Amino acid sequence: PSTALRLLRTLENTGFVTREEVGGTYRPGSRLMQLCAQALSNESLVDFAKPVMEKLVAEVGESAYLSVEGHAGTALYISIVEGTHSVRHASWVGRTVPLDISAAGHALRGRVPDEGYVIVERGVEADVTAIACPVYSEARIVAALSLVIPSYRLTKQEAVQYGRTLVSAAATLSDGLSRPKLTAAEGQS
Repeated sequence: PSTALRLLRTLENTGFVTREEVGGTYRPGSRLMQLCAQALSNESLVDFAKPVMEKLVAEVGESAYLSVEGHAGTALYISIVEGTHSVRHASWVGRTVPLDISAAGHALRGRVPDEGYVIVERGVEADVTAIACPVYSEARIVAALSLVIPSYRLTKQEAVQYGRTLVSAAATLSDGLSRPKLTAAEGQS
């Protein structure tokens, strides 16, 4: 047990595992998630989410991000589909942002109002507004889907409209992740 604990602490300090605040159990960390995101085949969350994110960007014109919980209280951006405007949020894939001040962080922790999305103005950057909502696999939050928008371009009415569109996109992802996978034999019958 002492050797296992020492190894787990080393993995935790390097970001390969994280320890749950409640219960103290360990789960994959951001560094491991980064390696997995690079190594996974066509069945990866990034590949699965890309068509939904592309459709979202086509509808709203703003940059869409997919993020997962990272190391030491952070959200890790794992995918982007850049917006169509000439002024847009550039790729932060591979970067982390604090859970407590970011829209993605609030969504990953399930801290969203009844509408299903959260809006954070000037959370990580002074001139940016982010709208995010959780993505579920069964009842567990596995990712956050977000829009990152220059604040000057976003009205309150658009924020509500984009939030609803985002909730719909996240529901599509969640439905796909929560469905049982068919085997090859089941798919042919």
